[in-house]
Formats: sequence, structure tokens, C-alpha cells
Amino acid sequence: MNKEVYICLENGDVFKGWRFGADGEVEGELVFTTGMGGYIETLTDPSYYGQIVMQTFPLIGNYGIISADMESKKSYVSAYVVREKCDEPSNFRCEETLDAFLKDNGIIGVWGVDTREITKIIREKGVMNAKITSDAKFADTEALKGYAIKDAVKSVSASSIQLYPSEEHKYNVVLLDFGAKQNIVRELNKRGCNVAVMPYDTKAEDILKLGVDGVMLSNGPGDPADNTEIIEEIKKLIGEVPIFGICLGHQLLALAMGGETTKLKYGHRGVNQPVKNLETGRTYISSQNHGYAVVNDSVEAVGGRISYINANDGTCEGVDYDDKKAFSVQFHPEACSGPHDTRFIFDKFINMMGGSDDAS
Repeated sequence: MNKEVYICLENGDVFKGWRFGADGEVEGELVFTTGMGGYIETLTDPSYYGQIVMQTFPLIGNYGIISADMESKKSYVSAYVVREKCDEPSNFRCEETLDAFLKDNGIIGVWGVDTREITKIIREKGVMNAKITSDAKFADTEALKGYAIKDAVKSVSASSIQLYPSEEHKYNVVLLDFGAKQNIVRELNKRGCNVAVMPYDTKAEDILKLGVDGVMLSNGPGDPADNTEIIEEIKKLIGEVPIFGICLGHQLLALAMGGETTKLKYGHRGVNQPVKNLETGRTYISSQNHGYAVVNDSVEAVGGRISYINANDGTCEGVDYDDKKAFSVQFHPEACSGPHDTRFIFDKFINMMGGSDDAS
């Protein structure tokens, strides 16, 4: 029998739906993400920590859950909202249903709500907090406004060093784990990199002692400006070793350089985000998941050069710091479910570690 459940937004709007996954109540920042597929990667992307994730595509779960496609060992979302869930997936790789996966991970699911209407509200009014509850009368909208995601990076980072050797070893790379997706490791391994995934609070001096060829700053959740201690350690790495940042890593690198970040109205989340290369004029379709952006005007002031912009709203999507052997992108070139248009950006990092001056 279906159990009623309510999504209560901080602006007072209430939407009735039906439960699946785990039982209980939860608060979180409600965000939407686009794309017909890739929901396994979305559910297991640590960057969604503390957020209630809503899919805009109306049917989710039709190919079930496939552990090999997971970006981390578990789900970090606070709750999951869909228009319609599929209870009988059809895929030869399927291991369990979406409902079973949410139960296994203790994640509350909601289906049967008007996801299009909720998305329109967020697009017009901006990302807002929400509560999922069985009784809408107990949703305190004023208290909801005060909800904030805390200790985001600390909550998703590895607790100890993890080593991932390559079959064709050429380079040694440290991946600072702020909530790293597993496919970053896979892409580096493919290119001959032995990867040491290190906790978020690893000191710069401990990294430099290793004599590594390069450092990657991973994706992750939360407000980049909250990570003051991490930013200070990144400052010590700049100019000492080639650096490549993705998503949160892109934002943290900009802050370490002296730049600024800002929160977007509703963020960029999904697998169909267009980014334009300012040097070539070519536009690529990318996967993205972020609610903050590097402030465009702050880049040039700190010696950076914007390399990519979002083709929809013109926000910064990439920065090159030519004299520091460092660069970063806001989007996800490692996206497992696609698109794969920007995988070549990993080659730029490889060229940089190899001493090439014409990496592009």
C-alpha cells in the first residue's frame, strides 16, 4: 500500500507524493538535475551531500542499479524525488531496483509529485530548503530557512590514503579527496598515472615530500569559501607542482589564487550543460553539478585567464593560470555516464606533468 508523504518548501508550498525507499523525515537543500540517464552516478556523487535531489526526467530507475557504475561506495543525498519510479527495470547488468538501493542506503524517496512544477518554482525563486514529512502540519518554514549544510567536505572525504596503481605507470598523482568521483581515478589510471587518494586535510608539505608529478583537486559538496584551512594548504602547492582542479577543486583553486566565488540562483546540475571554449569558439556538452561559481571579474585580477564559460549564462567554467602550471574546470570531464566530449582535458594535465608548454 502506498504511503502518503509531503515535500514542504521553505516558501510555504507543499506537494503531496508517495513514499519509497527508506522511511522517516529529513530536511535538506532541494535541487534539481537534468538528464534521461545517469541517475546511478547522481545518487552516488558525494557532491550532493546534504541535498534533496529531484530528477526532471519523468521516469527514473528503468535500468536499475549497477554497482560498477557507482561513483562512490554509497549514496550521500539526503532524499531523492522523482515523478515516476520504475519497479521492473530491464537491463542485463541490473543488480537491484532503485527502491531497494534507497532502502539499503537509508535514503528517503518520494514519487508521484509534479516535478515540473517544483522545478519551475526553483528556477524562478532559486534553490531553497525543504522538508520531507508524513505530516505537513509539522513543517516549520521559518526553521527550514535556517537549515545549512555543515562539515560537507569532511563528511565525504576518505579517512585514510588509498592507492590506485596504473597498469602502465608513467606518472605519480595525488588526488586530494573533497568528495572525489571514482571515475577521476579511472581516467588518470588509463593515462598511466598511479593515483594516491588523500584525505581533504592532508598538509601541502606532506604531498610535496613525495615528489609527485601532479596534484588533482577533486569535486565535492558545500560552499567553497567554508574550506579556509584547505585553501591555505592549496596556496602552498601553487607553483610547486602541476595542479588540475575539477568542480569544487576549481573553486578552491580560484580562492587560493585570491579570486572570489558566488552562489548561483539554482546552480547547474545535469548531463546537458553547454560550455564554450573561448580560445577556439567551440561549444561542448558537459556534465555538471554545482551551486557555486567563480566570479568572472575576479579571475583576471589574480593572474588567471578564463578558458571556458557556460553558454547559457556566461558564468566561469574554466581557468588557466599559465605562469603557475595550474588550471581548472567547473564541469566534469570524467563523467562516466556521459557526455564524453571533454575527456581530452585529462590529456592537458598529462602534458603539463610531462613538461609540454603547448598543452591545450
